[in-house]
Amino acid sequence: MIAKPKVLVIGLGLIGASFAKSLKQQQLAELYGYDQDPTVPETAKAMGVIDVPVGDLADVLGMDAVVLAVPVMAMPDAVRRIRHLIPTLTALTDVGSVKQAVVDSVRQELGELPGCFVPGHPIAGAEKSGVTAAQADLFDRHMHILTPTSASTPEAIELVRSLWAQCGAQVVEMPVERHDEVLAATSHLPHLLAFSLVDTLARESENREIFKYAAGGFRDFSRIAASDPTMWHDIFLMNSEATLKILRRFQADLHLLEEAIEHRDGDLLRTVFTRAKSARDYFTEIMEERQKGPEPK
Repeated sequence: MIAKPKVLVIGLGLIGASFAKSLKQQQLAELYGYDQDPTVPETAKAMGVIDVPVGDLADVLGMDAVVLAVPVMAMPDAVRRIRHLIPTLTALTDVGSVKQAVVDSVRQELGELPGCFVPGHPIAGAEKSGVTAAQADLFDRHMHILTPTSASTPEAIELVRSLWAQCGAQVVEMPVERHDEVLAATSHLPHLLAFSLVDTLARESENREIFKYAAGGFRDFSRIAASDPTMWHDIFLMNSEATLKILRRFQADLHLLEEAIEHRDGDLLRTVFTRAKSARDYFTEIMEERQKGPEPK
């Protein structure tokens, strides 16, 4: 294991900057940072997020690890611009919410999947974005999913696992396809529903007056509609198959509820609501147990 690896973070938004800030505060790595906005790396250094601001990726040499913290559709360009680093990298990873699309992008840009490449996805976030929103504890007790490919080397997996564990994450592994199915159901569909509901109410209410009467239920359900539209545009287009599969299942179940209300079928409504409450209570128990876990490093 590399004692204090040199880590290049490409994309200093909430996720990339929070990852860098956590490692820097613990002095566990030498952090280099690049962003498409040339002013951001200097801001990140001034904020104590990174050690070395990068203005041109072509000038970077000697990295141990590279973290691609850019939108999914920006992955091909990012990989293309750091391909000179690939032969000597121990680890290349990403933070994309869709894994198959990222794997395909890396393979297309490099002609093959390099041994250093270990796809990953932190299950954490916030509605605020940008380097100024960076939180060193953002990943504490949150899962980070690794989806190693058949080409991923043990050294690459171990380094990526170690870096995220040092940020406080609980690191797990699963196949690429399974990741995209699970996240379509637990993250992508909820975001789609939140965006859709808020947009529907906004379009049907003149001057958005209806929102003056909304309370906690609407606030809790719609919170994620404040997320970055560009990022979610990319996610839905790049994980369309898995998202459409779960969306159509949801639409069928929603139609059953529509019919139950229309035909005053209270038994069906009570059955669905009771089953849903039980599942939600189980989810709450899981989250509470996770928060009781060992103190993050």
